[in-house]
Amino acid sequence: MKNVVIAIGGNAIQGPKEMASAEVMRKNLQVTASYLVDALDGMNVVITHGNGPQVGNLLVQQELAKDKLPPLPLDLNDAYTQGMLGYLIVQAFENQLAKKGMKRKCAALVTQVVVDPEDPAFKNPTKPVGPFYSQEEAEKLAREKGWKIKEDAGRGYRRVVPSPQPLDVVEKDLVKELMEEGVITVTVGGGGIPVMQKDDGVIEGVEAVIDKDRASSLLARMLDVDMFVILTGVEKVYVNFGKPDQKALDKLTVSQASKLMEEGHFPAGSMGPKIESAIAFVKATNRQCVITSLEKVSEALKGKSGTFIVPD
Repeated sequence: MKNVVIAIGGNAIQGPKEMASAEVMRKNLQVTASYLVDALDGMNVVITHGNGPQVGNLLVQQELAKDKLPPLPLDLNDAYTQGMLGYLIVQAFENQLAKKGMKRKCAALVTQVVVDPEDPAFKNPTKPVGPFYSQEEAEKLAREKGWKIKEDAGRGYRRVVPSPQPLDVVEKDLVKELMEEGVITVTVGGGGIPVMQKDDGVIEGVEAVIDKDRASSLLARMLDVDMFVILTGVEKVYVNFGKPDQKALDKLTVSQASKLMEEGHFPAGSMGPKIESAIAFVKATNRQCVITSLEKVSEALKGKSGTFIVPD
């Protein structure tokens, strides 16, 4: 049986212009599950997902309620949203399986991901989180809480946190056991809860956000899966995306993908981390990664759609 890690994109949970409500998330995830249940039949599957909008919403809620309840540190907010989204994704899969008369077990696993406390990202936080502030509010928060604040594209000021490289998944052995038992396993949600591991084995949470595609790629390599699938909002990867001469790509070798990254075709805020994560998986395993949309995932798994990143 083929083993697959599939990273679902943020639009599978909440579209950029949609209301951040439970009803919207449930509706979107039922659609997501309906596509994936059929496409992944007969495969051992690990599902990973983002949580950016949900963490952001939670930070806004806590900011508004800060006079009543103290806001939680970022690692606990990551855990909150991992549990919430894991529950919704598992429920969506269970409902679709029942609807189609298919029998499979599903489980969500709250997962810790180890980072290096000496990672350069901690000295240069770049990942915006939470609400927008005026310059006056931002400067006050920076003084009071020691936050790093940056202007965000002229829209106001936001807190920025480190986005370090993931090094290890604490629960990887348990994930592997569940996958090999045929359990549809939801894990490393939002890139996982960032933690550091001391020399004596003690684990502590850290204030950071891990890129979910990087964490998914790491997990796919650790599980030694047959294929890594990254779902996004487009069927294929493009060069010159959004321009009159944009071109869809069916296949890229690692060298070709690396060259296009260096030329700036894949921006850091969109396709860049996906290509980087795909390259890392292919180089480590000598297997393939496919980047495609949810609607085309079934065809992509048969090699008929999507952009394949392949060994040189």
